[in-house]
Amino acid sequence: MTKTDLVFQSYGRCCNRDAFFVDFYESFMASSTIIRDRFENTDMAAQRHLLRNGIMQLILHARGMSDRKLKALGESHNRTHYDIKPEWYSLWLDALMKTVRIHDPEYTKELDAAWREVLTPGIDLIRGAY
Repeated sequence: MTKTDLVFQSYGRCCNRDAFFVDFYESFMASSTIIRDRFENTDMAAQRHLLRNGIMQLILHARGMSDRKLKALGESHNRTHYDIKPEWYSLWLDALMKTVRIHDPEYTKELDAAWREVLTPGIDLIRGAY
């Protein structure tokens, strides 16, 4: 089984728990007051839906799907739109992995490393649009 397959299955286990996305945002917003402030007037239910899709896009990109949607995400998150700072993506990934550790009963350090390896090229594509 490939690392991408392991991550895809892990994400499936995480998505079975509604609290996964709530817990992710709690962790992500706790990582920085600046990030917390960015979500002050956000419809969090809609934001959680966008996150669910965004993580799937990162996994699908790693599985060979076109980078068109990730490029669009990069464009929407760049300095002239949402102005998501490049350094915030590390906080995002760390918050995601903290949440996976809590919600995936099959979590291991090896699985954590696989997640990071699988998602990083897509994250770098988005970050690079800044």
